[in-house]
This record gives sequence, structure tokens and C-alpha cells, in this order.
Amino acid sequence: MSELSARRWEGSPGVARLGTSSRLSLGVDRIRCDGRGYCAELLPEMIRLDDWGYPIVSSERVPDHLLDHARRAVATCPLLAVRLAEDGRSR
Repeated sequence: MSELSARRWEGSPGVARLGTSSRLSLGVDRIRCDGRGYCAELLPEMIRLDDWGYPIVSSERVPDHLLDHARRAVATCPLLAVRLAEDGRSR
């Protein structure tokens, strides 16, 4: 399994996929991240933590009903490692 596929998560099976008109996706700068886990606490529907506490981000677009939570997760990251980007732009 490649590292990229090992680090992507397809989302929680119990989460409804409502209103995904957003073109925004989450990304994590793995060099900056030090595994504090705030992002996963604020957005567990799209971010889970690996065994060492580092985020594994859903590969899906951020649904409209989670955009505020995603923005809060981005703003709360003390090292600015989490970001929202339009599809097709660098994550």
C-alpha cells in the first residue's frame, strides 16, 4: 500500500453526505503538524488520528453543513498545518 493511500481516509460510514456542493477539501502539511489533534476533535467527521496522533484527512470534499467546523479546525491549528483548498489546487 502506498503511503498516500495509507494516509487518506474515505470518511465515516455513518456520516450522511448532505449538500456537498462545496469545492473545498482539507489538507494537512505533514512537515508542520506535530500531532496535537485539535483538528480531529473539532472535525471528527472528516479527520481521524493515526496511532501516533497525526491526522488522517478524508479525501472527500467538505460538505456544506461541515464548512464552519472545517474553518474552525483550520483556524485552531497552532502550527497552521491544516488548510482548506479548492479542488485542483495544492493541498
